[in-house]
Amino acid sequence: MTEFTIASFNVKNLIGPDKVYYKFQSYTPEEYAWKEDWLAEQITTMNADIIGFQEIFEEDALRDTLARADGYGATTNAEAVPGNDKRYRKRAIFQHLTYRDYSSAALAFAPNVHDGAAGQRRPGVAIVSRLGFAEPPQIIQVLDAPLKIPFQDFDGDDGGFFTIHKLSRPILKARVPVGGTIITVFNCHLKSKLGEFIRAEGAAYPTEADLTQYDPVGRALGAARAAMRRMAEAWVLRGAIIAELRQNRPVIVLGDFNDHENAVSSEIITGEVPCKNYAWMLRHDAEHRGDRYSDAESAQITEDIDTVRLHSAEKMFVRKSLRDMVYTSAFGGHYESIDQILMSRHFTPDWQGHIGEMTYFSVLNDHLTDGSHPEAPYNKLASDHGQIMATIQMKGVNR
Repeated sequence: MTEFTIASFNVKNLIGPDKVYYKFQSYTPEEYAWKEDWLAEQITTMNADIIGFQEIFEEDALRDTLARADGYGATTNAEAVPGNDKRYRKRAIFQHLTYRDYSSAALAFAPNVHDGAAGQRRPGVAIVSRLGFAEPPQIIQVLDAPLKIPFQDFDGDDGGFFTIHKLSRPILKARVPVGGTIITVFNCHLKSKLGEFIRAEGAAYPTEADLTQYDPVGRALGAARAAMRRMAEAWVLRGAIIAELRQNRPVIVLGDFNDHENAVSSEIITGEVPCKNYAWMLRHDAEHRGDRYSDAESAQITEDIDTVRLHSAEKMFVRKSLRDMVYTSAFGGHYESIDQILMSRHFTPDWQGHIGEMTYFSVLNDHLTDGSHPEAPYNKLASDHGQIMATIQMKGVNR
């Protein structure tokens, strides 16, 4: 049987020192050294076989961080890997306590097509895999054709379109070999909740950005624009997921969804949850009040929906362990999970065709604070996200 670990890590703006990424924002050499050290320590602690990274501005900075993690891991191994010179209670007697470096791991980086000059940089995403890639990873950001989402008024009149040509950040798709199985991994970073405001021609900034002239209605519209973009990006990702599932390919989706598990954007990605019984439901083409779906049709509908559903690793773990709360983000007093790992039913033991099962789910979130506690002030150098990781035990079935 083969076991592997897969993690998601929003690093919060990884870029080298003395480089302006957002307006007036950069790291001094000392700040960058601190950040790289902190990130490397987290990576060493996770020790994951596959990691999806978000908010990567530079591939070189990520490689340097991985190399530093390898250095820390080598030190840990020297102290803990069993040997006659080690005190027994210091030994790494379990396989997960031995660090495996990333020196020969495969790394795919997806830069952001919106990345601009200093002060107007835009981050990309990356995947590192100790297991390699079965084929060259693919980047999804510039759409082959504009995505036009049509609307129709309730009286049937044309309601116009919502159109996007590019995603705010790339989606990275990688095919990873695990034993005799190849798993499709998607790493995403959907549009944030920060409002999108339109700047008038010739204006220095959008009027909604001036908080001294607070415009609640305009700012609400900006939030609506951001939400529509996030949901459109979720739909694009959903389409890519379905293309893989239609080929019976196991799928794992991870990343920063910028929304909680029950948000509409997240539900677009995971798919619908089937009803308990469709036989009581009025048919779509009903001609009388008793015209319901048959038992056979109910079973078929349920199977069709289950085939393309994704399942939350966090929810599966919470259900298994009776844990009360998991969170990956803290802001303004709200603690919630906006970073997720989703799996196709290939990894749910309740399905007779499953090829593996998640045995553990872990969160590194002790560093998170929303700044409301004076004893734990917010540190801009650490990530503002918790890191999540799933341990998956494969059955060894070749697919």
